[in-house]
Amino acid sequence: MKENIWCLEGVNLYHILCPHKLKGFASDHFQNYKSGDFIYFPGDMSKNIFMISKGKVKIVSYNNNGDEVVKAILGKGEIFGEKAILGADKRADYALACTEPTLLCPMDIPSMYELMRNNEKFGLSIYKLIGWRIKKMERRFESLLFHDVRTRLCDFLKDLAEENGVEDGDSLNISHFYTQKDFADLIGTKRETVTRLFNELKQEGIIDYSRKEIQILCPHKL
Repeated sequence: MKENIWCLEGVNLYHILCPHKLKGFASDHFQNYKSGDFIYFPGDMSKNIFMISKGKVKIVSYNNNGDEVVKAILGKGEIFGEKAILGADKRADYALACTEPTLLCPMDIPSMYELMRNNEKFGLSIYKLIGWRIKKMERRFESLLFHDVRTRLCDFLKDLAEENGVEDGDSLNISHFYTQKDFADLIGTKRETVTRLFNELKQEGIIDYSRKEIQILCPHKL
């Protein structure tokens, strides 16, 4: 259990775990993937949840036309495959690595249940995380169905600000790992459109941005 407990630090649950348990994790425990490698497929048995120790993972499905629908892009410290905790026996989506290398830490479901039983606060945090992710997905799909591209981008930036925005006077600073292609995949458009919209928002004085940070200068206008 040592290495698995260590791997939950990145999901902001470290403060409820015993620091002495972080020592001595096995280096061969981690699973290494190249960019484009599939981690699991629909119909695969849900035996583990995964924590991302390095790299990025896309959760996707495909529509009847064969088009890729990106449901989430997750980075270091985030977990996925969490529906297994709720009793899902089989995977419903594809999970694939989108950077190289992508390093994952798996945790089998019985070990996860044991940890949740032994630590009530940890268990509640996991269920809150699952509930939050479901609500976030619902908002994204609603936005894709009913909003134009600019509104979808603004909604996504608002979600990022709510998750990890840091107040700086009247503005909000957001550190992130997304490329403009990632933004495009997540809001259902082309990378060139995202570039144009970012430039428009910057020219209007609503945001400023660099490769790894977005500053929301006028949150009420977003």
